[in-house]
Amino acid sequence: MAAKQTPALQNTPEVRLGVVGVSRDCFPIELTRSRLKALTAALRKAGVQAVASGAIIENEMDMLEVEADFAAKDVNAAVVYLGNFGPEGPTTRFAERFPGPVMFCAAAEERKAVLRQDRGDAYCGMLNASYNLHLRRLPVYIPQMPVGQASELAEKIGFFRDVARVLLGLQSLRIFTFGPRPQDFFACNAPIQPLYDLGIEIMENSELDLLELYKAAAEHRKEIDAVTRDMKRELGKAAAYPDLLPKLAQFEVALTHFMEENLGASDYGVFADKCWPAFEEAFGFVPCYVNSRLACRGIPVACEVDVYGALSEYLCQLATEHPATLLDINNTVPPDMLPGGQKTFRGATAQDLFMGFHCGNTCASCLKSCNMKYQLIMHRLMEPNKEPEITRGTLEGRLRPGPATIFRLQGTADCEVKSYMAEGEILDKDPASFGCIGIFAIPHMARFYRHVLVGKGFPHHTAVAFAHAGRVLYEVVRYLGVEDVGTPLPPELPYPEENPFEAR
Repeated sequence: MAAKQTPALQNTPEVRLGVVGVSRDCFPIELTRSRLKALTAALRKAGVQAVASGAIIENEMDMLEVEADFAAKDVNAAVVYLGNFGPEGPTTRFAERFPGPVMFCAAAEERKAVLRQDRGDAYCGMLNASYNLHLRRLPVYIPQMPVGQASELAEKIGFFRDVARVLLGLQSLRIFTFGPRPQDFFACNAPIQPLYDLGIEIMENSELDLLELYKAAAEHRKEIDAVTRDMKRELGKAAAYPDLLPKLAQFEVALTHFMEENLGASDYGVFADKCWPAFEEAFGFVPCYVNSRLACRGIPVACEVDVYGALSEYLCQLATEHPATLLDINNTVPPDMLPGGQKTFRGATAQDLFMGFHCGNTCASCLKSCNMKYQLIMHRLMEPNKEPEITRGTLEGRLRPGPATIFRLQGTADCEVKSYMAEGEILDKDPASFGCIGIFAIPHMARFYRHVLVGKGFPHHTAVAFAHAGRVLYEVVRYLGVEDVGTPLPPELPYPEENPFEAR
């Protein structure tokens, strides 16, 4: 079947930006007020929706007024704008007390004529503000070039909206797990402490809990029938196993009901579920197609109880406002698949190419074309020399070609957090294999694989965003305080542990 259009994502926060100007009492408050007005106009012109507070922060009483103003307007991400030098105490206290993500930026001098009387000195004020932020140990987003004209800052505030969406999702996220990891999948180790440190809740359940939920969902017959019809509509001629669809629909209903009933104080949820080998014998199918459908709605379901994989996939979704997926960094590309004489592929060499694969969990909108099939590896293990029965239910096809980002945020066994991200392309080439699969071309991947993925002990699962999302994801993990962030480096920039005598 042809890939379908992406529906509107559920399970995703809406960012409501608020901008507040600050002014030091020895500077004219009108300077900040007029510059804030120009910034607001620039934001409208750039198509960035934001509300400006009617109050300017000069002191803590002003700060309280802004807090009440933003609360009344449901602002959940704030931009602190230094129209002049700014009072570092009330300014940083506002950032400390505001419940959502905060950005700091400052006004550049507009023209020579302002220097005689209306010079704002915000270039200097940004230094004092950042110094005070460090004293308070406050994470805020400060862009690469935080001082600029109104039109320049409008673009940066628009970018902050994407960063804020990811952070807001994290602030109210609950991860649901079902079952222990499969045997020998220690690479999906998931220490809980780093999740709590990031403000994420987790609810762990057993495979038996999931089986009981599935059985209990049978009473929702009208809902199961509606989901079955939707599956038939979505798959069309690719609905290879029509007898299987009601079972899959019942499983989808069970998961969605469970999430609705167990979010508690959280607003958003993702799953990390056991999917083999005991699952197939107990349920009579593989859950891959259901996982793909939930991902398409904005509810990632990570395979093999990969908690940090589910988290990483969700971050990719929030960064791009499009479904993401979770794949194995799986196999190399054989030489006979590459055209003779071609040296580079979207900036990558033949050594940099690899295939990303998983059984059939990827959303249909992320695939060039797809069909319902059975899981070949599990069939070989569970139903050798038999027609597939309990291993049916994958959604297989080639990954949609185009820009992509691989990403992972990982809690380590010693309860630290590390991350990596790399941008590249999914090539429009037939992988000549099974599952959800595609050929990735990421510049400098060969050395990145050795010195970051292997060298730093990352697992084989990677989240995939179907866009270049490295800029947003990098700012997010830095905001979260992650210091160990790996990215591909060109040969002229060796990795710290790279042997300088090794021929490259």
